Amino acid sequence: KHSGALPLVGINTFVDPSTTSEDWEPPTVELRRSTNAEKDDQITRLRAFQSRNADDAQEALARLQAVAINGGNVFGELMRTVKVASLGQITEALYEVGGEYRRNL
Repeated sequence: KHSGALPLVGINTFVDPSTTSEDWEPPTVELRRSTNAEKDDQITRLRAFQSRNADDAQEALARLQAVAINGGNVFGELMRTVKVASLGQITEALYEVGGEYRRNL
């Protein structure tokens, strides 16, 4: 990555020339942290969504896996699946059929 032989956008390609000096540091960004009440509320809403769609989610996830295995239109099936399954459920289902990608930097 340092030589530029493998182009990585934002790391060694399309880098702002004014920020290429060795002493440059990125600006500090203030992060917004969720309160425990906000976290608990989100978890409660997620569990309610999963409970409401438990039967439909299993079928949708199975269809998504089948489409992925058979080389079909994953995006189209994904748009139907997100109506009844959470991101975590979808991710787990796709990892089961395709594995997990890890890029080496």
